Amino acid sequence: MARIAGVNIPTNKRVLIALTYIHGIGPQKALEVVDKVGIPHERRVNELTDAEVLQIRETIDRDYMVEGDLRREVAMNIKRKMDLGCYTGLRHRKGLPVRGQRTHTNARTRKGPAKAIAGKKK
Repeated sequence: MARIAGVNIPTNKRVLIALTYIHGIGPQKALEVVDKVGIPHERRVNELTDAEVLQIRETIDRDYMVEGDLRREVAMNIKRKMDLGCYTGLRHRKGLPVRGQRTHTNARTRKGPAKAIAGKKK
């Protein structure tokens, strides 16, 4: 099992798909990494040599922010906005949708389960 950026990537999948298991690497960045290293697109992880795994690891470490660093930066950005008191920071603070979605009927994922209101029936 190959370990890249602190993540055990699945061995029986294609390298393009397996790299997307790393937080911060999607299909497009996985394609870029595979092209930079020069691995064929249909190659599977269990067919990689140790040198190729090392090249992939070095490329990701050098060129991309992934896993812990990326999570930390996102959390710091959210915290900064909350401290500033800007609109998106207030939405984060209240636990409401941040990107302009409607909240009258939907937004149950952010708001949590519906709470019953006493005396609402007519």
